[in-house]
Amino acid sequence: MTDPLGDMLTRIRNGQQAKKDSVLSPASKLRARVLEVLQREGYIRGFSEDDTGKHKQLRIELKYFEGEPAIKHLARVSKPGRRVYSGSKELPIVRNGLGITIVSTPRGVLSDNEARTENVGGEVLAEVF
Repeated sequence: MTDPLGDMLTRIRNGQQAKKDSVLSPASKLRARVLEVLQREGYIRGFSEDDTGKHKQLRIELKYFEGEPAIKHLARVSKPGRRVYSGSKELPIVRNGLGITIVSTPRGVLSDNEARTENVGGEVLAEVF
């Protein structure tokens, strides 16, 4: 697999399209940090580590509002073939501030608002609204 984070985002999109309560994704530190940002911003209900199989997995609890998924759009921005970096002043604003951009910074994985307040830039991982 060349893009593990993109795989997790696709699993979330597919799970919401199929109206699943939760989805499983292989565990990694980067994936867990991205899920922490999604949980902090209210896009997922939560996540937990699942040790039932041979490898550790993350169980992601999806969130719905009146039968509609909380996440309308979830897209990978920086891909293995083309990395996208941005300074704190040039971070993209998604849907006039209604959405978020997830950024990998030297201070950890943050949302665009958190990165602006801490005045740090980094790799733009995904955009969500």
